[in-house]
Amino acid sequence: MSHGFVVHIPDAELEPEPLDPAQIVSGTPEVTGKVVWESADGKQIRGIWQITPGVVTDTEADELFVVVSGSATVEVEGGPTLEVGPGDLAVLRAGDRTTWTVHETLRKAYAVNLG
Repeated sequence: MSHGFVVHIPDAELEPEPLDPAQIVSGTPEVTGKVVWESADGKQIRGIWQITPGVVTDTEADELFVVVSGSATVEVEGGPTLEVGPGDLAVLRAGDRTTWTVHETLRKAYAVNLG
């Protein structure tokens, strides 16, 4: 990154990121997001992600995120159950299998490290 920048997360324009139907457990959750920075080798990604209410499963990357709005319960298979809401910082490990129960539309800023 050669220069710093600022993105106002609450009203950033996001693009649709369709879920794999196999990930949806219940409801009709919709995901949108925006990558705001990516390393030249593609192994570090910074962005904004949003999901509407519903229940979905995922296999996580090495991720740190901060919830800006909304709330969810994130159950980590064989691990803790995380209750996240505005202002919370959370860390997920690569390979964690999770179930997200989104109570109200959740928007987060994230930093992911791949491999």
